[in-house]
Amino acid sequence: MIGRSLRVIFGCALAYLAVGLTLVSFIYTPLEMASAPTGDRASEAGLLSLAVATHSARYTGWLALIFMGLGEWRRIGSWMYYVLVAIAITAIGFLAQFWAEAQGEASIINNYAATAFLLTGFVAGLVYWLFAGRYAGRRDREPEIISPARPATPPNEPSPRVAT
Repeated sequence: MIGRSLRVIFGCALAYLAVGLTLVSFIYTPLEMASAPTGDRASEAGLLSLAVATHSARYTGWLALIFMGLGEWRRIGSWMYYVLVAIAITAIGFLAQFWAEAQGEASIINNYAATAFLLTGFVAGLVYWLFAGRYAGRRDREPEIISPARPATPPNEPSPRVAT
């Protein structure tokens, strides 16, 4: 149980780091970072990625933990579940930003921003699945006690019933 909880928290942390890196890659393109002479852009992008990851986790972390916990509880090991949940969470965040905008100002609704948020959700869900979600479908096995009176059963055969 503790191992599962730590795996979920670790997977969420990595997913939020992926969120930060993905969103910042829409601000600073990899070509722009590589062309900077001293690497100042790379360090600036790294710090901005950590800030974005922290900000995202602060506002949507509780929702992500609910859905990741649900995936663990229901033993959902499919990558599709985690990707769709992460896309839904980023879509909710995108719409929350749109609803919070002041009337008459430039809107966040455009193809570039929508693509950034949807790709971010996809990447976050995939990263979570790679590091934590794919193990949710596996059952924790308790060691079988083998005694001379009750030999171990082969994995494909049903266990013998004892008449009482």
